[in-house]
Amino acid sequence: MSAVRIEVDRQRCVGAGMCALTAPEVFTQDDDGFSEVLAGRESAAGEYPMVKEAVRACPVGAVALLDED
Repeated sequence: MSAVRIEVDRQRCVGAGMCALTAPEVFTQDDDGFSEVLAGRESAAGEYPMVKEAVRACPVGAVALLDED
């Protein structure tokens, strides 16, 4: 299985917070309300099953899973 990296496109993010609501152990929102991946969780998609749901729930497609290979 290839490694996967979690990424939030901050240029696209509108601060809906669906990722943080869906997978709070992986995502948070900064002081401006924009989503970000918690430190150290960038490569932890396989450990948290709700990450895929958080990607799907983002209304603007700002959250993605990217192959690290």
